[in-house]
Amino acid sequence: MQNVKGTFDYFGPEQAVRKQVQTTLQEVFELYDFDSLDSTILNELELLTSKYAGGDEILKEMYQLTDQGRRKLGLRYDLTIPFAKIIALNPGIELPFRRYEIGKVFRDGPVKRGRLREFLQCDADVVGIAGPEAEAELMQLAVEVFGRLAVPVTLKWNNRRFLGELLEAIGVPADLKLTVMLTLDKIEKIGCANVRRELLDKGLPAEAASELITLVERDDPTFEAIAIQYGLRGAPGALEVIALQELIRTLGLDDICRFDPFLSRGLSFYTGTVYEIFDATGVFASSLGGGGRYDDIIGQLVGREDLRYPTVGLSFGMESIMELLGDRSRPAANPTAMIIPIGDTVGEVLRAASALRSQGIRIRVDMSKRKLRKSLASASSKGIRYVLLIGETEAAANNLLLKDMEEQTETVVGIDEAVALLKRER
Repeated sequence: MQNVKGTFDYFGPEQAVRKQVQTTLQEVFELYDFDSLDSTILNELELLTSKYAGGDEILKEMYQLTDQGRRKLGLRYDLTIPFAKIIALNPGIELPFRRYEIGKVFRDGPVKRGRLREFLQCDADVVGIAGPEAEAELMQLAVEVFGRLAVPVTLKWNNRRFLGELLEAIGVPADLKLTVMLTLDKIEKIGCANVRRELLDKGLPAEAASELITLVERDDPTFEAIAIQYGLRGAPGALEVIALQELIRTLGLDDICRFDPFLSRGLSFYTGTVYEIFDATGVFASSLGGGGRYDDIIGQLVGREDLRYPTVGLSFGMESIMELLGDRSRPAANPTAMIIPIGDTVGEVLRAASALRSQGIRIRVDMSKRKLRKSLASASSKGIRYVLLIGETEAAANNLLLKDMEEQTETVVGIDEAVALLKRER
């Protein structure tokens, strides 16, 4: 018996760290005034395969199934399309609408480090803000999350509208823009030589391919230099870059949020700003998260291509974050104390445990009936400092015998004293 390739069970210390990361994300999402949402895992295949959804590369990795009514369905491959569906189905939602969601998604793709077939995504999206302040706030949110996780990051960003303007100025035909963007997005993975080969294989004119490669091979090409060289400073996409750039400078995020003129992200639905988050040390190469602006999807899903819902999202890659944190020491998910019945005092032990739990104190009840020394040794091995014993004498007096495993002391206490002590130690 084994797990399906690309799927894992999580428990013990590893699950404790996963929950710690999720709690951090949830706290920051709510600090930034995003509300929790839970979308459907099962969706109509027509929705997931819509030309406005994930694009061909994502769709070929989608899990498809047919139910007993012979309806064609699919498992969600991200949290964005189900979220767009919710907005489309509920036109009365007050805008701006800010939501976060932490949930599993499924992709039948190649399995490698940080890339699984069943994995957790953690998203925040805002609908109803057209200006760059939405992107800037999500960048702030990302920086805060990784600051709390003590992970130094670089957030690379670009604007797909500006990239389209640049490709047009270089001579890329309109019908090849999207596929050229997807190739340029792979520079870090496949290198310049393979990018050139792909561009020529796509039928790109040799002159345009050479100019693109020359631009790509330039050391850290800045927005200003590119915009001036190709006369783009007044173009709509360039103006969006300038506006966001000013906000980033005002927020003091210049060192973390760096402009990358060739970033486009793989999904075809992005309409403006896109960004991706990486380990700043360069040790871990996979993306830790990303997102961008997708203003057209919601209107298109309801058949109104003229209707725009300005929308920006940010997604954190839980599995990549866990891979990056993998070598760190993992805190054990241990209780504050262990309580052990001595003799026929199970009822009294359960009553005492209930009283402690009602005060938010995590208690383990040892019902193993093993010898006391083995139970105490187990508590020590798990880093549990306090052990509470209830024998017949303690039960008769409504007391507990509290053992401090660190100080090697014993004290008879009442339940209120135990609560006060263990609350201090949490």
